[in-house]
Amino acid sequence: MGIDSGTATLFFSQVTVGLINGSFYALLSLGLAIIFGLLHVVNVAHGAQFMLGAYGAWALLTWFGLPYWVTLFLVPPIVGVFGVVIERVLLRHVYHIDQLYSFLLTFGLGIMVEALCRIKFGSAGLPYSNPIPGGFDLGFIFLPYYRVWVITAAVVICGSVWFAIERTNLGSYLRAAIQDAALVEAFGINVPRMVMLTYGFGVALAALAGVFAAPIFQMSPHMGSTFIVVVFAVVVVGGMGSLMGAVLAGLGLGVIEGITKAFYPEASSTAIFVVMALVLLWSPAGFLTTE
Repeated sequence: MGIDSGTATLFFSQVTVGLINGSFYALLSLGLAIIFGLLHVVNVAHGAQFMLGAYGAWALLTWFGLPYWVTLFLVPPIVGVFGVVIERVLLRHVYHIDQLYSFLLTFGLGIMVEALCRIKFGSAGLPYSNPIPGGFDLGFIFLPYYRVWVITAAVVICGSVWFAIERTNLGSYLRAAIQDAALVEAFGINVPRMVMLTYGFGVALAALAGVFAAPIFQMSPHMGSTFIVVVFAVVVVGGMGSLMGAVLAGLGLGVIEGITKAFYPEASSTAIFVVMALVLLWSPAGFLTTE
């Protein structure tokens, strides 16, 4: 029995939409996996930092007239510096105690950031104009140029970060510092500074995803909370601390979510969590764990 053209159109259009959402999942999950894998910190504030990236892009455009392409390079390091301050002032005090304390600390921090944004910007969504108008007419879907840019940029960035951490001396120093900080310091490497910059870099990745998201999703103080629940599921599926697992799980689960929306919309919001449950039953450490 053949597949009718309408079903095929629906299938491929939802796969495309899934790749777009999966790009955000992959980028956010990568930052979360870096922070957990290298620092063993459960950064629940990651969603709030993602939201700060989106609002930062909007603020620079609205208040200073800076275009999207400028905010793309300015916002991530600015929010990353905010992450560095958090690490120096708060997180460094909980590294050597139970991970529950870092969870509670970042959870409370995320709530505070959301509340401050709600007070400043209100709860209603704020629009951000599309920086790349137009798109490709693929027959089964009209694919905006901007979304193609997001998918491409996310894949390139995720691949580059994975290569830098897993295949370069810098990544080796980072992993060694977590295992034996005293030994690495004996070689003249400033481990506290390395840890600080690692957390700031993970936060900057979340902010970069927020800048990407600004023209696609209406910005609200709760947008990070919506994403972070799914992102934690993605990280669990990929393997806590596994960078490649986070990227592959993010893209794959985005596609699964999109296909589910096409054929069983009622289950689309739970499909990722069903996959997470199955993975935990089959391989509790994730399908591509670093253990």
